[in-house]
Parts: sequence; C-alpha cells; structure tokens
Amino acid sequence: MTGDDPLEESAQGEPLPDGGAAGADDVALDPWGSSSVSDYRKLFEEFGIEEFDEVLEEVPNPHYLMRRGVIFGHRDYRPVARALQNDEPAAVLSGFMPTGDPHIGHKLVFDEIIWHQQQGADAYALIADLEANSARGMSWDEIDEHARNYLLSLLALGFDPEAGELYRQSAHREVQDLAFDLGAEANFSELQAIYGFDGETDVSHMQSVVTQMADILYPQLEEPKPTVIPVGPDQDPHVRLARDLAERMRFFKVSEAYASFELGPVERDLVAEFYERLDPAEFDDDTLRCVHVAEALEEAPLSELGVPADILSSVLTKLNEAGMEPIRPRTRFSDRRATEKAFDALIDAIEGEKRVYENHVDAFEIDRDEAEELARQVEVDTGGYGFRPPSSIYHRFMTGLTGGKMSSSIPASHISLLDDPEDGYNKVKSATTGGRETAEEQREKGGKADECPVYELYAYLLAGDDDEFAKRVYDECVGGERLCGDCKEQAAQLMREFLADHQEKRDEVEELLEAAEIELESPRRR
Repeated sequence: MTGDDPLEESAQGEPLPDGGAAGADDVALDPWGSSSVSDYRKLFEEFGIEEFDEVLEEVPNPHYLMRRGVIFGHRDYRPVARALQNDEPAAVLSGFMPTGDPHIGHKLVFDEIIWHQQQGADAYALIADLEANSARGMSWDEIDEHARNYLLSLLALGFDPEAGELYRQSAHREVQDLAFDLGAEANFSELQAIYGFDGETDVSHMQSVVTQMADILYPQLEEPKPTVIPVGPDQDPHVRLARDLAERMRFFKVSEAYASFELGPVERDLVAEFYERLDPAEFDDDTLRCVHVAEALEEAPLSELGVPADILSSVLTKLNEAGMEPIRPRTRFSDRRATEKAFDALIDAIEGEKRVYENHVDAFEIDRDEAEELARQVEVDTGGYGFRPPSSIYHRFMTGLTGGKMSSSIPASHISLLDDPEDGYNKVKSATTGGRETAEEQREKGGKADECPVYELYAYLLAGDDDEFAKRVYDECVGGERLCGDCKEQAAQLMREFLADHQEKRDEVEELLEAAEIELESPRRR
C-alpha cells in the first residue's frame, strides 16, 4: 500500500486509449518485490482493475495525471468521485516506506493525495516505518532520516497538515488497535496465498500486513465514507485484502432473496428468472410458490437453463423442501458478526413488512441501497465500524532514465527530490531517449515518444497542468520536428528549475513540519 519505488514501465503517449503497452509477459504483483507490468491490459483481465477512462467524466476538475492516462485504472472509484462532486465526506490515504530518498516517482503519489485534499477529501499520509523495519530490515535511525525527507517534500508540494493528518505506524495506537481487530479476521493460509509467505517469514512481516490493512481503513474510524488509496499496481494485493476485510468486519450482509432459505448467487439468478417468467394467476390463490418454480424447472431442458446439473439439483432440493412457501422478492439482512444488541436494533429499525429468523431478517418494503445504508447506520450506532470497501486508483510505473527500471538503488535511473539541481540537469541530459539513430531519420520517421523516458518526464511532471504543452512536445517528437538534443536540453532546464523551486519550498516548510502532530523520531529507537 506504500508509495514505495514505482519501478518500471514504458512511457505513455498522448493519450493512452488502450490502457497499456502491447506485447507482454505474465503479470505478477508483489508489493515488496521488483514487480513490473509489461501490459496494463492484463490487469483489467486478470485482477478486475477497471479502466480509469470509464470514470473520468464523473471526476470533478480531474488532475492532469488522470487526463493523460498516467492514472490508468481504478477499483470502485465512482463512490469517491460522486462524493467529491456533491461535496460529501470522502477521504484519501497513502503511505510511504522510507527506504531511501523520495524521488520523482513518489511525486505521483504525493500529487494524488494533495489533489484529493484540494477537492475536499480528508487527506491522510503515513510513514510505513513498521513495514520498512520488518520487510526491508531498515534501522530506526535510517527510517527517521528518510521519513523526514518524505514529509518535507509532501508539505513542499502542497499538503495542508492542518486540514489533513500525518502519522507514522509505530506511534499510532488507534491504528495498532484496529490492526489487532482486523487480524482476527485474517489467517496465515490467506496471507500465504496472497503474499507467498512461508515458514521462514518473520511474524513481524506478517503483522505489518495487518497494520497496512488498518492504515487503509483508518480514515473511516470516525465515520464510514468513500476512501481512495492511490498506489502503483504492484500494491493491488493490499487493496484487495483490505476490501475483503472491510466486508468481513461488517455486522450484516445485505442481499436479495426470494424465500426464507438461502440460495447461492447462481441459484438465486435462476429462481429470479422463473419468478419473472411464471404468472401467479395461473396457480391456486394467485400465489407463486416454491413447488411451482420447482415443477417449472424440472420441465425445462437443462441445456436451456444454462447452469450445471449440480446447481439445478441443489435448487430443486431447496424448493421442494420449502414446499408451499410463497416465492416473494425481499431484501435480506444476514447476521455476519452482529451483537445481540445490534440485531435487535436492526429489527426495530426496519419499517414495513418483515420476517425475523434466527440468523437473518427479510424485509419486503425496502430496496437494496436503502437497506445497505440502514444496516451500516445500525452497525455504527451499536458500536461497529460500518466500513465501506476502500477504493483505489493506479498509476503507471515510470521508466528509469537509463531505460529499464527506475530504482532507488540505481542513482542514474532516477532523480531524487533532494538531488542538486545541476545533478538533475545532468541526469536528464544523459538520459536514454526514444529517438532514431540519426537526425535525418528522426526528421523522416519521427521519434518514438511512447518509448522515451524523457517524454515521460514531460507528461508526468515537467508539463505540469499544461496539457497543450505536453501534447505539443509529443506531436513535435512523433512528427519529426523535435530532435532529441533540443528536447533533452529543454527538459533538463525544466528539471533544474523544478528541483531548485522544490528544495526552496522544502526549506520554507521546515517549521510547518516541526509544528505538525507527527513524531519525527521513532519511539522504537528510545
């Protein structure tokens, strides 16, 4: 979940309609490894990440990273977008593992947090020091030094600490208490399947995962609200686990039902289809009953039903056992982990016709959305969390200036936000480009901006909010008008100016950091 090294991927053009580069290897997402994604489209197919373009029109005043396709995917971002549109509560949170200097790859996450804060979301930024210590073996002295640098850059870029919250995992008791609660809903087999943990994995490393789950859900402790986690795609396993745990912590599950007994999703769809197909007027007392649906299903050829034989057999058994019970659509509140007090409160809160059973309540005069909100409110009122599944947005990895990965361990591949401006200038001047072998060939065929780390610098950072400038650089490159030498010189000068300005602002926010409510020295080192 941290904004740790965004490691690798080829640059994007202007724009990126297909959501990813072509010709890929298998996708493997490892939050602590050197994950790279050669084909972002595989993330849509294999992991259920949705294309951000599909939600872009619903985002008020979208950030340039969204407009240019740098933010390429999302999980369930629409509730966040709606909240921002309607000036309703929303939150943004991301964390930073302080294993080295903050660099221009981390700036993507800084910008995403700050933009959401400027749109009205509650903003949270954390230092993942427990993760750095347990998963990366960093000393507390090293962690403190790097943490300070991350925080200064975040503040210098515009994070408002008075309107947001900064914290470190090791010093936040509420987060640790929440992690303890969440840990009761996770097990080793699950972490093993997700992260590849084995008998050699430190317990502290496993504990750091649960702490990250607490970080992700922490913005909802005071009230449930849409919350977005901006990350690179390698952090998606954390997001998926957090969404699962958010659901498991809920007191009630809300679903659709047609009878007093439970049906699986495919079984329910089958019964729903026949509920719509059959006319109650054809039966005694104008009532459609379980046996009527069972008889209709038995008469229908299996090939037309489109379900496996075992599913049909299960449905028929349940319907025949229920016999003359009427088939009626209803909204079901199932007891997942509710207290007796909460279950009784739910019964009292449901208005209109209802049926109360040992482990669920069926309501006949409330729709699904209303039921979801009612269940959440009852849960919060009776001491539960009422978590909403957290959303996420995913940005592309930046290509290293030397090609391949951008990595903190390869100084020439990245530009640190702490680099001397002249060093930043020189690194850009030395960067690999997507140009042709000769100027003549470049003018004839045009450059390959989509494969150029220097063009990435324009699109991700140097063009700022000026889409016309970013597009002009791209068009001039692929059209053969822009040669690599001049392009790199312009980019190098802009990088020098950016670093000088950023570092001046870092000096200006020193006092702001000292006044912020965050421990700058870990309590673990004392």
